[in-house]
Amino acid sequence: MRRRQFVMVALTAALACMTGMLVGCNSSNSYQPALKSAQVASPVIGEDGTLRVGVNTENPPLAGMGSGKIIGIDVDIASALADQLGLKISIVDVGSDPAAALADKKVDVVMGIDAANVEGDYWTSPSYLPTGIAVFALSADAGIPEEGSDATFAAQQSSKSAWAVSNEFGEGALTPTDTLKDAFVALRDGQVKYVAADAIIGLYAAHGLDEGLDVSIVAMLMKPSGYCMAVAADNTDLQTAAGDVLANLVSNGTIDVIERKWLGTSVALDTLPVIGNASASDSGSASGDTGTDSGDSASDGSGDGSSEGDGSGDSGDSGDSSDGDSSGDSGDGDGSGDGSGDDDTSGSEDGPE
Repeated sequence: MRRRQFVMVALTAALACMTGMLVGCNSSNSYQPALKSAQVASPVIGEDGTLRVGVNTENPPLAGMGSGKIIGIDVDIASALADQLGLKISIVDVGSDPAAALADKKVDVVMGIDAANVEGDYWTSPSYLPTGIAVFALSADAGIPEEGSDATFAAQQSSKSAWAVSNEFGEGALTPTDTLKDAFVALRDGQVKYVAADAIIGLYAAHGLDEGLDVSIVAMLMKPSGYCMAVAADNTDLQTAAGDVLANLVSNGTIDVIERKWLGTSVALDTLPVIGNASASDSGSASGDTGTDSGDSASDGSGDGSSEGDGSGDSGDSGDSSDGDSSGDSGDGDGSGDGSGDDDTSGSEDGPE
């Protein structure tokens, strides 16, 4: 009996010690992933430890305002880029003048440069995201519209997309709409067979309808182009460092995950048939589409990856945008969340001329 009591006391003491050890572990500092070493420093970048990234907030879903923050596809990609360079991130709205922002050294890189409309003395990367005027239909089996057929299109009025439809099929084939959202509503309701819109922004608009609209791109109305990153022409060290990382984000699937988060799918345009031979830069003086209704120009469902954001963790779900640390594994973006959120898809669909 005395031996049994001794054993019980010993077991109780051992459990108490183990509990104390576990409590001690849990009360210590929480786990933090190791910070990556910075791959570049000043004067290659303007501010040690921070990559300053320029975007155009009038161009959702690439970049726009949501709940007072700059968010969008380019912001998520920039967060991943900064993370892989071992840097924090600061997002700067440079509007439609990336050349001036780079020349004035306000930013280190600029995202969302359309390769078909490059203007200014700066270096551009290979494209990381495709773009071009696409023909959308409700089914991949809708067929490719042909000149002289009775094909009908909706497109936002006074846009490059509307210009391309009128130029290729005649004005009688076009139903102009006030907003891009209205164009997809017309497609959904059977008023037209096709919608013409920028591939990226069109997918975003369809994905962002209240019930979500499943559409397919069946052809291109112009030869596809792509969105690129710009760096000052004389900053060859940053061109190499950032360019290599950006190419890796394309090849390892990170950007594909970010596309799926915002658009509901990834985008590939190279294998699609092209109707006509014009490129985006040949579209005259047509203005850019302005999306749909006013409101937050980018989604709250994005994970809020924006200016000076805490990019720690997945790039597809970037943290709050103010005064944060971009360290973490952005290459593993989980793509969770919906890029449509409470957004109204306002912005410039085809980009202003």
